[in-house]
Amino acid sequence: MDRREFLIGASALPIMAAMSGEAFAQSNDPDFTPALVGKPWDPNRNALVIDAMGEIRDTYTDELIEEMLAAGMRAITVTCGNPRQDNMSVEEGFQSALEEMIWFDNHIKEKSKYYLKATTSTDIDIARAQGKMAIFYLTQNSDHFMRDLDNVDAFYGVGQRSCQLTYNYQNYTGSGCMERHGSGITDFGARLIEKLNDVGMMIDLSHANVQTTMDAAEISKRPIHISHTTCADVNANPRAMPDVALKSVADKGGFVGITQMRTFMTLKRYGMVELYFDHVMHAVNVAGIDHVGIGSDRDHRRLVVTDEYLAEMQREQGERFDVRRVPLYFEELNSPRRMEVIWDKLVERGLSEDDVEKITGLNVYNYYKEILG
Repeated sequence: MDRREFLIGASALPIMAAMSGEAFAQSNDPDFTPALVGKPWDPNRNALVIDAMGEIRDTYTDELIEEMLAAGMRAITVTCGNPRQDNMSVEEGFQSALEEMIWFDNHIKEKSKYYLKATTSTDIDIARAQGKMAIFYLTQNSDHFMRDLDNVDAFYGVGQRSCQLTYNYQNYTGSGCMERHGSGITDFGARLIEKLNDVGMMIDLSHANVQTTMDAAEISKRPIHISHTTCADVNANPRAMPDVALKSVADKGGFVGITQMRTFMTLKRYGMVELYFDHVMHAVNVAGIDHVGIGSDRDHRRLVVTDEYLAEMQREQGERFDVRRVPLYFEELNSPRRMEVIWDKLVERGLSEDDVEKITGLNVYNYYKEILG
């Protein structure tokens, strides 16, 4: 079963008829900037590299996976199911999340040369020793629990280890960042947080609004995290978090992952990658060097904007998506080896290699170890 069958949100919008990959033809854009090449990952140092929220697709070739591994990637947390409440019922969300976790179970077995299913930090240790990639399961919404806390145990049993409390809009638990008049954590949300604490499932506040994030930091007895966001005080965006939220998560003992979604930081398509590192460094200054990580929220393929890619994005992102925003990524980081580029750029920004390793993986590892064991 193709996992993308679960993620198709809607038919292409009418705009697709007028748009074409040629509208973004790289060779015709004078501002186009090619992917950067970083210094090769050093196997002797064996620096820890983790993507706190990224993609693993069935279309990844063995060669591409080997490049990710060659760049040091040893763990990644992937999204299971469709988080978009406006596209399906909570029952459909339950089914989508469960089926995709089962799909990943099978895919990991098929690619056992490269992948292993992860439920604890020890699995990251095993992946490092074996030169593989540990894959953790995340849902980007909590609606799939269907307001039944026993379902937390059920999904934990299947392998889910991280739960985003909300997606973009209001749900039973709290409010997402796109809701016009959203709440903070609801009564059910408080009980869900307590349950997640009890079973040892990580709590992710990506896509939440600020009040939901602040409430969760206050209610949770264990550290929380934001796997993929940007800094509102650098560039205002509904998906960005203000300093007060970043600091609240850090003070709780968690971490903040900075996403590589270009459109959260700038609408200029090319030549803006330094802005990404402005966000990383701002997070370090606000949250502290021990509380910042990388959550790319990105595909690891080398992408080219074609008609086929535009159609793929429209299917996956749903009817609210405007294809005129593509590419969603920084072209300079459009590579399975982009963590090598990030390493080099952070060193250029004045960080020691030990501090860079905290950002590329060690902070995430320490957080996973505290919550998951």
